[in-house]
Amino acid sequence: MLKLSFRAFSDFRFCYVHVLTCIQVAYIHRIATGDQALTLFFMKRPAPLISHSFQLKLDRVSSSQSEHDTDAVKRMSYYYVFLFLLYIVSVLGNTLVMLIICLDHNLRTPKYIAVFNLAFTDLLGSSALVPKVLDIFLFDHPYISYNDCLTFMFFCFTCLSMQALNLVALAYDRMIAIIFPLHYHVKVTRRFMFSLIGSFWLFVITVILIAAGILTRLSFCKSVVIDSYFCDYGQIYRLACNDKTPGLVISFLLPFLILWLPLVFIVFTYLYIGYALTKVATVHERVKAFKTCTAHMLLVAIYFFPVIITFASLGNLHPNARIISLSLTFVFPPTLNPIIYVLQTQEIRKSVKKLFQIRVQSKIAIKIFTEVKTILMKTQYNSN
Repeated sequence: MLKLSFRAFSDFRFCYVHVLTCIQVAYIHRIATGDQALTLFFMKRPAPLISHSFQLKLDRVSSSQSEHDTDAVKRMSYYYVFLFLLYIVSVLGNTLVMLIICLDHNLRTPKYIAVFNLAFTDLLGSSALVPKVLDIFLFDHPYISYNDCLTFMFFCFTCLSMQALNLVALAYDRMIAIIFPLHYHVKVTRRFMFSLIGSFWLFVITVILIAAGILTRLSFCKSVVIDSYFCDYGQIYRLACNDKTPGLVISFLLPFLILWLPLVFIVFTYLYIGYALTKVATVHERVKAFKTCTAHMLLVAIYFFPVIITFASLGNLHPNARIISLSLTFVFPPTLNPIIYVLQTQEIRKSVKKLFQIRVQSKIAIKIFTEVKTILMKTQYNSN
């Protein structure tokens, strides 16, 4: 299959116009079956099919720009190496958190079911995004087929949405634990948390599949270059030539459902917690209750603040700066979440110490067993 960038047609624009003039009726329609690329030319008159795929594009600095800007673009490769290091830390940290929760039976509580799911989502989201971004920009493979682009978008948005909804589950857990401590084990059970997390997954997958399905109804007849670091929904539907109204509606609905609505709920829970703590008799009890929320509050700040700041300043950012800020917004929370939970959560710190002590004791026991076995063998040998 011949893959061409849309810019390749500009060199043959006169021949291209002549061909279109000679053909009575011609139209471009997108198909997404098998390994077909993004668009195919269908003519009423038999003609060879020409296909080309989406090109993910990082805006390059033109030759007319300053040498300083050119050097800045050259240094972008160092940024992608830094992104790779963040990815390694994210994989190791989230894997460690999941192993600790699995190995320690004391951590199999509703709260840590949500923490485990958050670590799993962070690991899946980082693995879906970072390797492909490095392949596109660092190794200069900007072409991606239409089906792969939709798959890339699905996993990125699904994991991004689940990160926010996991924070909602943890916020609800903290609210019940502080405001209704006597009813906590009745209202927040493992079955309830599994059901809540499962319903979140079902909701997110359904919404993202609907959004992807709307993209399959679009036709592309102009540029197929996406000015983003991944298959961004907003960047894709804006390239379409037919009715963009459904895509426009989804582009406003998605941020509301997966970003602003969870944020409003979390803010409401902490306002409710703060109001409830004002009725607590002593300051010591207030501080003690509030300390149980510090890890979650840090996670909320790390996730939402960069997103809000980045989206608020998108119009004033250079494309390269926009790509850097958005990619870091995706990668930093999965990297820092396990570090925060290991350092800020007392239960996980105790579990790490316990597992470490068990490992040390096992090594000591094996060493003692080996020495005793050696002594017995020597004694038996001497007796013979």
